[in-house]
Amino acid sequence: MPERTLSFQTSRRRSVSPERSLRTLLDNARQRFLDPAPLVQAEKTPYEVIYQEDIVQLRYYPPLAEDHIEVAGQQLTVNRQSYPVPLVLVSPLAVNMLIYDLFPHRSLVKYLRARGFEVYLIDWGRPGWRHNHLHLASYFADWMPKLLTEVRQHSGQQKLSLHGWSLGGLFSLCYTALGDPDIVNLTLVGAPCDYHANGNLGQQYQRLSRSMRWLEERFGWYVHDTPKRWWRSPGWANSLGFKILNPVNSLQGYLDLFRNLHRTDYVRDHATNGAFLDDMVAYPGGVIQDIIQYLITDNCLAQGLLPIARPAAGLDQVQANLLLVCGNNDPIVTPKCSLAMLQQVSSQDHQVLKVPGGHMGILSGSKAPEQIWPQVADWLAERSTLSQPREQEQSPSRKRAV
Repeated sequence: MPERTLSFQTSRRRSVSPERSLRTLLDNARQRFLDPAPLVQAEKTPYEVIYQEDIVQLRYYPPLAEDHIEVAGQQLTVNRQSYPVPLVLVSPLAVNMLIYDLFPHRSLVKYLRARGFEVYLIDWGRPGWRHNHLHLASYFADWMPKLLTEVRQHSGQQKLSLHGWSLGGLFSLCYTALGDPDIVNLTLVGAPCDYHANGNLGQQYQRLSRSMRWLEERFGWYVHDTPKRWWRSPGWANSLGFKILNPVNSLQGYLDLFRNLHRTDYVRDHATNGAFLDDMVAYPGGVIQDIIQYLITDNCLAQGLLPIARPAAGLDQVQANLLLVCGNNDPIVTPKCSLAMLQQVSSQDHQVLKVPGGHMGILSGSKAPEQIWPQVADWLAERSTLSQPREQEQSPSRKRAV
């Protein structure tokens, strides 16, 4: 009798299992497409906003509370000593800040903090229509001096390291070229230089450059002659453009989602990635004008010039230690595009790190914590000296915790 009862209960469990699986699948699908926010795991690392001007914020990541963090499936001991050279992450435009703190187990800011760096992050915010007057120089020549002054006051240190991804790398490079002698290290990840030597995109840029030159010579027409609002690129268009550059992977991502809707962990990861890719930020109209004129038509960086109307300095003024991180599969900024920078700067200490991955992957992809972050942190650590442990109590200058 007991055996028959056990057999009946087992049979009953098996009979309801498909119903439970279907219910889980439908619940996961509903939440992923109708209410994905609770699934997102990004931005779990505490930070403090220590300065804000208009839409721009400067974040500081205080010492971690835990003694160990998980990185690439391994436990990393948190370094309680801090390097005396603060590290400032300079973000690009068009992206939200989730990419820097994407998952609790794959967070660039948490990793760098655990390695002993005082970490700051510049968040350029979300420009609206009233910000179409902004140009590239608004960021590296106007805002960055103010923001780095705040970093120096907060940290008590004069010498800084800059870490710039994509257009954030361009901002870091151009700011340094303007003459700040206390930028000692530049880590530039997927940073552009020669726009005409940029693979398939570079060929399109060359065609656009020829067309713009023709208009200039024939009619005296320049893109800056038109209203800036005409050139604003909205966030949804930037998200679409990013996906179009690799349509196969974009489609494959959704096919994999449908195949794994029964797995809550997979749906949660997909929603977190989507929170970054599906919520990109607008480019101000003035920035797009500068990109078309200076970066694409004139290809000014490849000539050692800054993307500004009357540059008072050039890339040859850059003497900071330089690390270039290039993705072998990056269609947005190819290695050849980035490596052209070495012909223009005056850095005596420079190194190239070629890594597998695309434009997003080389910053915070699934392989980055194991294959890229340690090399970047080691390079920076070799060019810094450990100081005494920093107290974890808040200093009076810190303004707000998030």
